[in-house]
Amino acid sequence: MAGATTAGRAHVPSASSRHFLRLSATPGQIALALGIIVFLALFLIVPVGTVIYVAFTEKGTGEFTLVNFLDFARTDLFIRSFWNSVYVSAMSVVVASVFALPLAYITTRFEFRGAMLIQTLGFLPLIMPPFVGAVAMLLLFGRNGTVNLLLDEWFGIKIPFMEGLNGVIFVQAVHYFPFILINLSAALRNIDRSMEEAAQNLGSSGFRLFRRIVFPLAMPGYIAGASLVFVKVFDDLATPLLLNVKDMLAPQAYLRVTSIGIADPMGYVISVVLICMSVLAMWISARAMRGKDYATVQRGGGGLAKRRMRPWESVLAYAAVLLILLLVLAPHIGLLLLSFATIWSFSPLPDAFTLAHYGRVFGESFVYVKNTLLYASIAGLIDVVLGTAIAYLVLRTKLIGREWLDWAATAALAIPGVVLGIGYLRTFYGVQLPDGTPLATLWITIVLALAIRRLPYALRACYAALQQISVSLEEAAENLGATKVRTVRRVVLPLMAGGILAGFVTSFATAAVELSATLMLVQSNADAPLAYGLYVFMQSAAGRGPGAALGVIAVLLVAVCTFASHMIIEKSQKAKGAGR
Repeated sequence: MAGATTAGRAHVPSASSRHFLRLSATPGQIALALGIIVFLALFLIVPVGTVIYVAFTEKGTGEFTLVNFLDFARTDLFIRSFWNSVYVSAMSVVVASVFALPLAYITTRFEFRGAMLIQTLGFLPLIMPPFVGAVAMLLLFGRNGTVNLLLDEWFGIKIPFMEGLNGVIFVQAVHYFPFILINLSAALRNIDRSMEEAAQNLGSSGFRLFRRIVFPLAMPGYIAGASLVFVKVFDDLATPLLLNVKDMLAPQAYLRVTSIGIADPMGYVISVVLICMSVLAMWISARAMRGKDYATVQRGGGGLAKRRMRPWESVLAYAAVLLILLLVLAPHIGLLLLSFATIWSFSPLPDAFTLAHYGRVFGESFVYVKNTLLYASIAGLIDVVLGTAIAYLVLRTKLIGREWLDWAATAALAIPGVVLGIGYLRTFYGVQLPDGTPLATLWITIVLALAIRRLPYALRACYAALQQISVSLEEAAENLGATKVRTVRRVVLPLMAGGILAGFVTSFATAAVELSATLMLVQSNADAPLAYGLYVFMQSAAGRGPGAALGVIAVLLVAVCTFASHMIIEKSQKAKGAGR
């Protein structure tokens, strides 16, 4: 009996033994972690740190100073740009909420035919770069666009949809509202049905039930989506520039660096303000949820009890849904029409149609597509390799400080693209190859910027995939004599394949339309990706037809990647379900 007790105790590690286990790590794991740290340091931490350093140092002497920020605060243009950016971001959240709330509530609360189709169509705006949608929106809603021409003809009025900041708000809300729609719909589906039933038993119904019970319970999803919209709009560079709105922070940072040079401190000060606002928005969204309980009593929450609509409710619901979908899909409709239009000016529709724009794109400008396929593929490959490695180190090892790898990689979400581009210029322009070529001018620098920008997306996909793999499978392989490396190669990676592929496709699709960072780094058209080519085409009226054709190609490219990602995830989930 005593022997049994002793043997039983032998399996319980002491405090010092547990501490040793925590400190222990194989040389391979340490080397892998060091490699990731070096990569993140070189291409994320150092460039961003350089931007912050320059903002707080005096030009020429390199001494610490706050005078650059005082100059920022004393300059009316910069202060006006700051408040304009805050206003546009906040109003974009409001308008995006007006689009997203009805779609999310109607499709989750009622028995509504076509709910899945509506959710899918509601996701489409995200697969088009917002600055491309801006041109299409000008043609449809501008002063002399389709809608205002018809309003003027029928009622003698024109509505300034696209004038100044209004145009930026309208375009950004249409483009980014799916963030709120996706998160809010998911939150509504997870609400505990018993909560709603209890409120109904106490006499609450209709709008009061939504305002007092349903929406507060879905608040985590709404705030998650709203904070993403705010950050994305605040950091966007190309949309305001294309709409000729320059008194916002991101355009000002770009204009200072490109017009005055990388030595001008104000571009770096603005960049620091952009970083601070992104971090602040994320912190406020997390803080708003702290100390409040949104947990459900039953697994999955049961979802809201769906009910049938009365005939008049159905008419109103379908009318609202169709109106919203027409608005949010207007950029795609306008872009498609423009890509086939010969002339479209001062008329509700194009005068005639042609395929010449597509011929020009495939004949003269296909280099943009080829570059994008190359850059986004390499960036996606880098992301899934890093994402898989970080996920493995965090979830499967006892390496000290491993959580910091996850946090450092995810921190790229809070870094605006224009800031990363400025940081790369400042950091790598002085690093020269043997032939004297600055490192910042090479196409590989664009690839690295894209990889850093999209790393968090691939990391989350790889992390989720590894979380769903039981450790016992690896232990079984090792008990049968497999080494750690062989176990990872033959067991872990094949089981993670679905998540890795989904991460690659997501990274590829979003990198393919990234502009903010690449706009700072492209030195010649020969090295330019598709998003840069789109921006160049859209600068002039003569180039908007070919630009629209290139935009359609970009949308199709991202749409195919998005569809492939969904198919991969669905197939992976079915395979796991069958395996159980």
